[in-house]
Amino acid sequence: MTFLSLVLGDITQKGYEKKRAKLLAPYVPQTQGVDPALQKESRTQMPAPSATPASASSSSSSSKFHRARSGGARDERYRSDIHTEAVQAALAKHKEQKMALPMPTKRRSTFVQSPADACTPPDTSSASEDEGSLRRQAALSAALHQSLQNAESWINRSIQGSSTSSSASSTLSHGEGKGTSGSLADVFANTRIENFSVPPDVTATTSSSSSARPAAIDLPPSGIVKGMHKGSNRSSLMDTADGVPVSSRVSTKIQQLLNTLKRPKRPPLKEFFVDDFEEIVEVPQPDPNQPKPEGRQMTPVKGEPLGVVCNWPPALEAALQRWGTTQAKCPCLTALDVTGKPVYTLTYGKLWSRSLKLAYTLLNKLGTKNEPVLKPGDRVALVYPNNDPVMFMVAFYGCLLAEVIPVPIEVPLTRKDAGGQQIGFLLGSCGIALALTTEVCLKGLPKTQNGEIVQFKGWPRLKWVVTDSKYLSKSPKDWQPNISAAGTEPAYIEYKTSKEGSVMGVTVSRIAMLSHCQALSQACNYSEGETIVNVLDFKKDAGLWHGILTNVMNKLHTISVPYSVMKTCPLSWVQRVHAHKAKVALVKCRDLHWAMMAHRDQRDVSLSSLRMLIVTDGANPWSVSSCDAFLSLFQSHGLKPEAICPCATSPEAMTIAIRRPGVPGAPLPGRAILSMNGLSFGVIRVNTEDKNSALTVQDVGHVMPGGMMCIVKPDGPPQLCKTDEIGEICVSSRAGGMMYYGLAGVTKNTFEVIPVNSAGSPVGDVPFVRSGLLGFVGPGSLVFVVGKMDGLLTVSGRRHNADDIVATGLAVESIKTVYRGRIAVFSVSVFYDERIVVVAEQRPDASEEDSFQWMSRVLQAIDSIHQVGVYCLALVPANTLPKTPLGGIHISQTKQHFLEGSLHPCNILMCPHTCVTNLPKPRQKQPGVGPASVMVGNLVAGKRIAQASGRDLGQIEDNDLVKKHQFLTEVLQWRAQATPDHPLFLLLNAKGTTVCTATCLQLHKKAERIASVLCDKGHLNAGDNVVLLYPPGIELITAFYGCLYAGCIPVTVRPPHAQSLTATLPTVRMIVEVSKAACILTTQTLMRLLKSREAAAAVDVKTWPTIIDTDDLPRKRLSQIYKPPTPEMLAYLDFSVSTTGMLTGVKMSHAAVSGLCRAIKLQCELYSSRQIAICLDPYCGLGFVLWCLCSVYSGHQSILIPPMELESNLFLWLSTVSQYKIRDTFCSYSVMELCTKGLGNQVEMLKARGINLSCVRTCVVVAEERPRVSLTHSFSKLFKDIGLSSRAVSTTFGSRVNVAICLQGTSGPDPTTVYVDLKSLRHDRVRLVERGAPQSLLLSESGKILPGVKVVIVNPETKGPLGDSHLGEIWVNSPHTASGYYTIYDNETLQADHFNTRLSFGDAAQTLWARTGYLGFVRRTELTAASGERHDALYVVGALDETLELRGLRYHPIDIETSVSRTHRSIAECAVFTWTNLLVVVVELCGCEQEALDLVPLVTNVVLEEHYLIVGVVVVVDPGVIPINSRGEKQRMHLRDSFLADQLDPIYVAYNM
Repeated sequence: MTFLSLVLGDITQKGYEKKRAKLLAPYVPQTQGVDPALQKESRTQMPAPSATPASASSSSSSSKFHRARSGGARDERYRSDIHTEAVQAALAKHKEQKMALPMPTKRRSTFVQSPADACTPPDTSSASEDEGSLRRQAALSAALHQSLQNAESWINRSIQGSSTSSSASSTLSHGEGKGTSGSLADVFANTRIENFSVPPDVTATTSSSSSARPAAIDLPPSGIVKGMHKGSNRSSLMDTADGVPVSSRVSTKIQQLLNTLKRPKRPPLKEFFVDDFEEIVEVPQPDPNQPKPEGRQMTPVKGEPLGVVCNWPPALEAALQRWGTTQAKCPCLTALDVTGKPVYTLTYGKLWSRSLKLAYTLLNKLGTKNEPVLKPGDRVALVYPNNDPVMFMVAFYGCLLAEVIPVPIEVPLTRKDAGGQQIGFLLGSCGIALALTTEVCLKGLPKTQNGEIVQFKGWPRLKWVVTDSKYLSKSPKDWQPNISAAGTEPAYIEYKTSKEGSVMGVTVSRIAMLSHCQALSQACNYSEGETIVNVLDFKKDAGLWHGILTNVMNKLHTISVPYSVMKTCPLSWVQRVHAHKAKVALVKCRDLHWAMMAHRDQRDVSLSSLRMLIVTDGANPWSVSSCDAFLSLFQSHGLKPEAICPCATSPEAMTIAIRRPGVPGAPLPGRAILSMNGLSFGVIRVNTEDKNSALTVQDVGHVMPGGMMCIVKPDGPPQLCKTDEIGEICVSSRAGGMMYYGLAGVTKNTFEVIPVNSAGSPVGDVPFVRSGLLGFVGPGSLVFVVGKMDGLLTVSGRRHNADDIVATGLAVESIKTVYRGRIAVFSVSVFYDERIVVVAEQRPDASEEDSFQWMSRVLQAIDSIHQVGVYCLALVPANTLPKTPLGGIHISQTKQHFLEGSLHPCNILMCPHTCVTNLPKPRQKQPGVGPASVMVGNLVAGKRIAQASGRDLGQIEDNDLVKKHQFLTEVLQWRAQATPDHPLFLLLNAKGTTVCTATCLQLHKKAERIASVLCDKGHLNAGDNVVLLYPPGIELITAFYGCLYAGCIPVTVRPPHAQSLTATLPTVRMIVEVSKAACILTTQTLMRLLKSREAAAAVDVKTWPTIIDTDDLPRKRLSQIYKPPTPEMLAYLDFSVSTTGMLTGVKMSHAAVSGLCRAIKLQCELYSSRQIAICLDPYCGLGFVLWCLCSVYSGHQSILIPPMELESNLFLWLSTVSQYKIRDTFCSYSVMELCTKGLGNQVEMLKARGINLSCVRTCVVVAEERPRVSLTHSFSKLFKDIGLSSRAVSTTFGSRVNVAICLQGTSGPDPTTVYVDLKSLRHDRVRLVERGAPQSLLLSESGKILPGVKVVIVNPETKGPLGDSHLGEIWVNSPHTASGYYTIYDNETLQADHFNTRLSFGDAAQTLWARTGYLGFVRRTELTAASGERHDALYVVGALDETLELRGLRYHPIDIETSVSRTHRSIAECAVFTWTNLLVVVVELCGCEQEALDLVPLVTNVVLEEHYLIVGVVVVVDPGVIPINSRGEKQRMHLRDSFLADQLDPIYVAYNM
């Protein structure tokens, strides 16, 4: 298997190249028409015989298999049964094609089994039906092995045309998807992939020269430097794999995954349906060709009459009295010790006398005479271990004699036993206050510190009573128990676990108990004194009915073989039959297997005495092969074929049917070979078409004597089935349960069923009991069972049986992988349908490759045989699944663990692409939408055009400052003269102490000195660009004004980080190059860093422009301060890296700077006596403007807090605000998140430090994204206790074209919030919903629109205006809009499109607008704006370049990420991106690594449920791997590049099929 050669974890380059060559080998064309993998195989393998043709009979095929097998110890043990053969044939069918299933990537450290696990001791508890059930698969035939050599083939069936799953929309951003070079969908649409053709390798389209870049902070891609939106750069490779090394391991796997997903799904396209906006998804319509039942309505089938035997007792207790007094010496029950030797035999006399003592003690000795603890009719729990049948039997009959009702339950091993809580529910609903147990058992129960028995979870308070003889009182001579004839009063309660895990008590009346014993005696033809061997649990079901009850009725002698003995000596029951010449044995299939496994140990056993071998789980799908295999092995030991008697039982209906012992020599009953496909539609069809998808079932004999049976539809009213229809078996007889104790509602539906005919009218008036078994009555009134109601999985309207799927899983060479045959199958409801989940325990020694190979084969086999997809297949470490008391798998608890994410798998494979066929049809965009139709659609309906504006600047001229001074430099000079000592800036360090201040005069003087240095040292001319490289502080501000004084154009750049130069320096280098800077101003420290050896490793340090350090400046006056000729001249350049990895520089003119400062001054009411606190990065956007420009313009004092100082002192920002009594403060989301997470639990300490925020009027988050409502709400709530007003927190909104569009400010209404429907948003529509509506999203207004700013909402495709509350691109017009991109090539078309564009219609004024690249909508509110008009709120939804276009719909990554983050407590952060139409979800795991795989199904489920999307790849990484930029935004494109370049070191990568 090519792909399994990927050893996980890190490998060297050389090893990697070798592996890669091996990996890609299948795709390199070799000899035409021959699969290279097959060539290779034929060289390495002996030519093994091919898989048996399906027509060959079972026996001949098995002999072929034997010949092909290697002679291992266990090999020739069993004939290959029908199921295995079917599985092999199914797998062989797919042999021709080559499958390329990408194997998940794991980190080496994850899931290394500890040495303690490696030598797992045998199960401590006991096992049930499924335990080791299919050991016969020990070594499957070489034919299977051969056919599976290329198991990977089944997924990659050749494709013609394009496929429905890797959908036709490409990942383009602006929605102008015309002629994309990199779109893979187009490549796929025209490729037919043959087995040996080279698949379109997405990685090969990239420029191989681009080196692998680490995921860096604020890192732009090397390819694209133009200042533009990604959407416009159509020819770029960004949409495919920009900058990803060609040899990336990940992208090869993704390629495999894509090839795999191109396999067409099962339903043809017409069965998809359109998700019409409001409508929810429905299940596809049923297949018109599905088989339908054609028979007549069945008539109930009667069993033979219950014979009347003269000496049958009137009640079971009477039988005990009779044998106990007349046949006291006869053996009743023999118990074995751990080695399987008989250790004690209870006689009928002893049983009678000890039960009497117990009955007397229970009634008379527990309380006082006036207040007895127990009264007849009370319920009592019986807690006896499985290896002590004697004590149990005494206790059971003691209760019957005392007329109290025994409720046998399992011994609780720990306080939180699997299902223990539900047992508690049973005890509570039965009103049990007393538990009987043995002294030994009581000692073994878990105790508290002071020696009391612990209170088990969910249990009522119990009084424990020990029933060992020495503690019982002998009854007085005159005391006799009251033994009346059996009536309908309850005799005992048997517990039963339902599919959901709830435990109910089935109440059995005394008459039912007696009648059932009579029916069993007649059916099994028991005679007095016979010996029977019982391997079953004696507390319930057939073990209780035969071994404890019918036993006493017929004076039988039972040898009880406990499960613990079976584990050490699997042959013990066969030896007991031989030693005691037993006539009857009660077993399960499991016991047959175990005996076969151990058969070698003992040659001389004889089973000739057996007249009945009762197989109590004869209803299981695999029972037929177990019985056959056992017979073929033990026939030579005297086992008679007619002695094998399968039977079917259920707690409610008790024994439903049992095969009667046959006549020697008579032909054995026939088998039913049914079509699996027919069964899934509930119809009986003899299988003719495809032998692989057949189910062979054996009959379980006839209806019980005195009983009547009918078959009703499993769901809906109990309508009688047709004769060729599968339904639930219902039984009517005196021998059946009477109710679920204390649950009247459920009881009626189960125990009092009156069948109805097709017209709905009742048939007869006899009530039937639902058995919970599915089946039919075949020819000759033989009963066939095909499954249990509890194991029913209904997927897309078809029914599958969990046991059948388990059998298929076990038939796939499971011996190397699956631990003790432990497989659980259940269904979970995801996206309006049931989905099948298979969980198996993995053997400690199984290799990664074996497991993955087994998993892919199981998928293939189930797909072939059952025609149903498996949604999730998980392997967990051995012995970790929750167990039932007898060691089987506790299904409902396993399902609960799976859904909670606490299953901790060590391997997982999800197949949502294959299974989920009910997704809505991808939305097709209507082509050619002209202006007219937009108009008709939105505006004719009487809607307002969606536009809004801030206050008009013209009417609010402030002092003549503006008229006098057009430029910021003039304002600074004026302030230096007018108020020289007025402090403008104050810089704080981490301790909160002032490290530096600047008054108006100081700032002016320093700026002059810098300007003179620029002219002298730098020889710069006016208009040259200068890069400013400074840490956040006042030096940056002085350098900025120095540049303006010299007539140079400053470009502020974040300095490189000394610890991560390789990551941060290339960005600096790129901005220096792109801005064509003539000079770099910086500090001495940074200057040394730029020229250091470490820097030289990252960039070419020889080509830096002139670097000037401004630490020691000469005191030299500037001859003259430069004055720009016009306000349209450039003031500075603003460079920033967008979240999509675009480096964009915009030009800010002097006019724009003045306009912007003025708008902010007016909005925030800033003047010289005010103080504001700023905790922001000062390098671009509004952060830079607030840090460097506003104070000089408005004259207020700015307290500067560098955000990085918060890392060493979280209190810094809040304590500064409190200390200086700041009214207005500005921060970033990163700062707010730091405070929320870091100080959330320290509010008391903040109070103690005297921090008070009641002074704060506005706390503004500066952002270029949708407001993070949950974060701002948490922040407000947390710090409410230290005085923060709930109205204070608000956000700003800016973009590259205009850095400040909205800012809350001081006056005007509070920010409003709305709930919108997420589904509509994907269709580019806004639909307002109520709070709490499903799929609703809370949006907050992004602050108030600044004075002089106008916005309009526009359709990004047609450029026509939209109506109120419609989603579109936000366009802006304002005096402070940037004047264009600063690009290398000055791309004019782009410039015009983004900065000077007009609406396509509806705007007579022909306003020039700038496109922000953000989607949003305007909504008129009821509030009044400052102007007196109604206030128009602007809501930002998200950046257009960030959106993912999938299935024709538009998704915002943040919405998917929010859903994912909620699914599990261990998800710290999440980011999504698309890659060739696959949705990739990266989650940071903050829990322990064993939880990594729990996240895969949870993430897949939630994205499917809430967003109707199938996740392609789930990547689990360490905390902190997702790159976040300085504004606190996720850098999703870098993450994508790092993932594809294989640089993330993920804990686990799951490729969903």
